[in-house]
Amino acid sequence: MIDPERIFEMDFLRATEGAAIVAHRWMGRGDKEAADAAACDAIRGMFDLMDMRGEVVIGEGIKDEAPGIFKGEKVGTWLEGSPQFHIALDPVDGTTNVSKGMANSVSCIAAAIPVEGEPESALEDIPAFYLEKLSYPEKVRKAFMADPKLPISVEAPTEEVIKITAKILDKDIRDIVVMILDRPRNQPYIDAVRRIGAKLRMIADGDIAAAIAPALADSHVDLYVGIGGAPEGVLSAAGLRCLGGGLQAKIWPKDSLEKRVLVAEGYGHLLDRVYLSKDLAKGDRILFSATGISDSPLLRGVSVNGSIARTHSVFMRVKSRTIRSIKAQHDLSQKTFRLRSKNAEALLLD
Repeated sequence: MIDPERIFEMDFLRATEGAAIVAHRWMGRGDKEAADAAACDAIRGMFDLMDMRGEVVIGEGIKDEAPGIFKGEKVGTWLEGSPQFHIALDPVDGTTNVSKGMANSVSCIAAAIPVEGEPESALEDIPAFYLEKLSYPEKVRKAFMADPKLPISVEAPTEEVIKITAKILDKDIRDIVVMILDRPRNQPYIDAVRRIGAKLRMIADGDIAAAIAPALADSHVDLYVGIGGAPEGVLSAAGLRCLGGGLQAKIWPKDSLEKRVLVAEGYGHLLDRVYLSKDLAKGDRILFSATGISDSPLLRGVSVNGSIARTHSVFMRVKSRTIRSIKAQHDLSQKTFRLRSKNAEALLLD
């Protein structure tokens, strides 16, 4: 039996590798839109070569009208009989970090084969800009599954979450590391971490890698809490499902106007819903590919020495829980990249 996941896994990996390399050329140059546009061009170019029926169900660029690959876009050749994929992606998670030459930026794609008999997308399209999030390692997820009454909840006070996490991980509260996106809206979480005496790590941008970090043994991050992007939350859920970690999320209307709009559009019933990672990324036929642009808790970034670029990527599958770490060397004097803008292979060093 043909397994589309195995057939296409290297193509999705090449897409994030190409996006990371072309975006890295804009590191520190103060133009996040140019970095994003270059990454989108490389991903679209790779998709153009793939014999699949792909549909972008979660794109990016919605919040600030930046260049992006948008919801509803059809990608792949769409040859008759080719496999269908629902795709969520962020060509550059951490565009501000790239523009400022800072750490914590990645390129990532989640691709899911639709669940048979399910009319909805395998990757949940959240009808809001932001989600309130809590992510945690596998040991904490298993404890919550065994006893759902434990205060491991996006709705629980942050101090209580930290206390129970410390107990489950057999750590002192002072040794629990909590990562939070540095935004004014997250000040209550920051204050809570400081009150209880846990360790705080703040990031300027890029909350996909940050939300996945608690599931990585060598990240030295135990929890991720706070309010971040909704599309990024779905991508994080896909990665966490591959790694065994857990995520909970709730829609967070940014103001009263957005709340009224959500209610008027018929989404009022979702405002109190707590999503688990399996609600955001459904089924077990999900692929997740990410390549570091700059160093993050998830991956090392691109490094370039002369014509040689080195990349660090991770490729994961939910079904098999296979996690591949890929370190690659690219000779940019020889390697070509398929770019949609040129409809051809192109050398970056031309």
